[in-house]
Amino acid sequence: MSNITAAVIANRNKKHFLGVPAPLGYVAGVGRGATGFTTRSDIGPARDANDVSDDRHAPPATKRKKKDEEEEEDEDLNDSNYDEFSGYSGSLFSKDPYDKDDEEADAIYDSIEKRMDEKRKEYRDRRLREDLERYRQERPKIQQQFSDLKRSLATVTSEEWSTIPEVGDSRNRKQRNPRAEKFTPLPDSVLSRNLGGETASSLDASSGLASMVPGVATPGMLTPTGDLDLRKIGQARNTLMNVKLSQVSDSVTGQTVVDPKGYLTDLQSMIPTYGGDINDIKKARLLLKSVRETNPNHPPAWVASARLEEVTGKVQMARNLIMRGCEINPQSEDLWLEAARLQPPDTAKAVIAQAARHIPTSVRIWIKAADLETETKAKRRVFRKALEHIPNSVRLWKAAVELENPDDARILLSRAVECCNTSVELWLALARLETYENARKVLNKARENIPTDRQIWTTAAKLEEANGNIHMVEKIVDRSLTSLTANGVEINRDHWFQEAIEAEKSGAVHCCQSIVKAVIGISVEEEDRKQTWIDDAEFCAKENAFECARAVYAHALQMFPSKKSIWLRAAYFEKNHGTRESLEALLQRAVAHCPKSEILWLMGAKSKWMAGDVPAARGILSLAFQANPNSEDIWLAAVKLESENSEYERARRLLAKARGSAPTPRVMMKSARLEWALERFDEALRLLAEAVEVFPDFPKLWMMKGQIEEQQRRTDDAAATYTLALKKCPTSIPLWILSANLEERKGVLTKARSILERGRLRNPKVAVLWLEAIRVELRAGLKEIASTMMARALQECPNSGELWAEAIFMETKPQRKTKSVDALKKCEHDPHVLLAVSKLFWSEHKFSKCRDWFNRTVKIDPDLGDAWAYFYKFELLHGTEQQQQEVIDRCISAEPTHGEAWCSVSKSIKNWQFKTPDVLRAVVKVLSIPI
Repeated sequence: MSNITAAVIANRNKKHFLGVPAPLGYVAGVGRGATGFTTRSDIGPARDANDVSDDRHAPPATKRKKKDEEEEEDEDLNDSNYDEFSGYSGSLFSKDPYDKDDEEADAIYDSIEKRMDEKRKEYRDRRLREDLERYRQERPKIQQQFSDLKRSLATVTSEEWSTIPEVGDSRNRKQRNPRAEKFTPLPDSVLSRNLGGETASSLDASSGLASMVPGVATPGMLTPTGDLDLRKIGQARNTLMNVKLSQVSDSVTGQTVVDPKGYLTDLQSMIPTYGGDINDIKKARLLLKSVRETNPNHPPAWVASARLEEVTGKVQMARNLIMRGCEINPQSEDLWLEAARLQPPDTAKAVIAQAARHIPTSVRIWIKAADLETETKAKRRVFRKALEHIPNSVRLWKAAVELENPDDARILLSRAVECCNTSVELWLALARLETYENARKVLNKARENIPTDRQIWTTAAKLEEANGNIHMVEKIVDRSLTSLTANGVEINRDHWFQEAIEAEKSGAVHCCQSIVKAVIGISVEEEDRKQTWIDDAEFCAKENAFECARAVYAHALQMFPSKKSIWLRAAYFEKNHGTRESLEALLQRAVAHCPKSEILWLMGAKSKWMAGDVPAARGILSLAFQANPNSEDIWLAAVKLESENSEYERARRLLAKARGSAPTPRVMMKSARLEWALERFDEALRLLAEAVEVFPDFPKLWMMKGQIEEQQRRTDDAAATYTLALKKCPTSIPLWILSANLEERKGVLTKARSILERGRLRNPKVAVLWLEAIRVELRAGLKEIASTMMARALQECPNSGELWAEAIFMETKPQRKTKSVDALKKCEHDPHVLLAVSKLFWSEHKFSKCRDWFNRTVKIDPDLGDAWAYFYKFELLHGTEQQQQEVIDRCISAEPTHGEAWCSVSKSIKNWQFKTPDVLRAVVKVLSIPI
């Protein structure tokens, strides 16, 4: 019964859900607020997605409310926030989905707004640019105002920088100049009273001076009673100084290491001058010490140690180290020389004498010993002592000879060549000091001892030439080549040409010519002879060895007598570096060998004409006619000769004959020009009318015809001529410009623009047409249009110097320098840009730079007449008479023919007889000073 009761009780207490699977969605502990747990094998939230929320750990209500308000979009739907066109400021449909219809509508609205915006965009942009440009002109940036000054800082020298005053101190004067503290020195009586026995009545217990035993004073703290004499203190100090000085003296040799008189001065030398890290010095010192101890017989270690101490300011330690090194290594000349350098002059003599005893065969030590001597007599004695030990040293002999007078030097050299018979310099020096006969003997001995040196042979040739034996010079040079070749010496053309150039510079003309003649054909291939010899002549001319160049040309002409190019080069060489007589003699030979060369005949005739010998010039031209019967150049040269000498009738007859025998466009043009110059307009127009029918594609004929009609004030006929000419010669740029200028003078600006536009279309990328179009706008006062055209022109012709030169002066003054820098980057060597930069420096009153840039311009392009004219005008205003005359002479030599202002004067029919100086002075009157 009891057992049944226990089982029943056990079953009654047992839970009904034990051993039963959990229902679906059951989570343990949810009823009591549990949210689940994680283990290592189950990382992640224990809460299921469908679990009941738990607010026990939720944030406070206020924060939750704020968060909700932030998430919701704030929409104000009040009537005051309503607009008839756009509705409420907030979107009523922001919560609705954004579908394709909305996207399409937005795209339509965006396209409409974009089109509405483009209607006024061009006007707005132009208005904005104008306002911005006007604003910048009225109120330029500080950067623009000071741009030229900032660039000029590059030319400021260090001295000018140092003279710039410092910025002033803006603080208060009392702060700038604080009143210095005043100290009143106490008299000696006060000092002696305080130190002479008076005691204090009490002691501060905290000072530590009171005695531990009451009534007993601390001993040793008071000065004994007595008067103090300050003069005795000074005497005691001097006595102590003398004791220290005596202690530092050397007890062995008696040498005082420290100078007692200059002790304070020597203290300045003890200040360390090395600015590096002291740890580096210590490391270097330790390393060098290790090297010295490891290998004491290594001289560079001692030298490096001494120099380290010298750099750090310890000169005495350096001296001690180097002397110790000399004791260990007495055979090292580097150590002795370093020791002599470190020692004072008197001590250095003793050191170098000791070195000479140890190393008597060292040339460097003997030369150092001579350098330490101040008197010439002592130097001679040192060198003679050195030569006793080292008789074969060329360096010692040369140094000793330099100190002697000529007679003693000759004796010394006689002994020197015996001891050093292989020294060419000593033999040549002796030959220069001897007489002619003895010099020949000396050179013969030198050749016997040194048979492989060319300088002895060339010196012998110069000696013979200096003494009038010209016939011996060529023999000696030939024998030298034979002898050197026999002794195995290679004949080097370059070395022998250098010998010839040096011979010419020393005045031995025949010697240099003989050398050139002897070596000019060595090591030259037959097919390369002509070009090689021309290069040799140009090299000699560049080295200012004109006689050598003449010798080269003479040999080349002898080998190639029918080569016109060599004759021309030789003629130009004589024209630039020779005399008129030598040029005429050469041209006379040239026309004999090359009678068909017209330019050689013309050069000969011009030389006679420039010398004033007109009949001789006519004779040369008549001979030229016989050799070249139908030569246009000779006909025109004869006409120019007659017209320049005012023989107009003879010139007209010559031209008539020329038109009959050689009717070329140039002959027709010269005929019409002569009639135009003589003011026979009808005859000139008749000739031109015939000429344009025969030669319609020769533009100069049309130009002359139009200009004559303009001069007769027949503008309509001139315009018709230019129109017809442009159809026949559409590529002639001057014709387009003449036609446009005619329309501009008539006041038809639109037609002038149209003509230039057509010219640019027919001839693209021609800078002159763009430049003329820009100037048309500038003359009309339309600067904005001109600036726009300049930008377009520089895009089409970015490397045109004429356009860049014009663009520089179209800018305002602060911007010109920037523009000039851009121009030089694009056209570094263009003469127009260089001329514009020169004018820019002139306008800024930088005359020295201006003159340098003018010289650069005329050097790069001497044919630009405008550069010469501006240069001459500049010298007239800011140069001397010598500088002005130099510019005129250089201009006459250059004979310029180009340039806008130059051609406007030189080609004007009223100036047809102007020579180069006349044209230069006339152009200067037309030019304006750049501003």
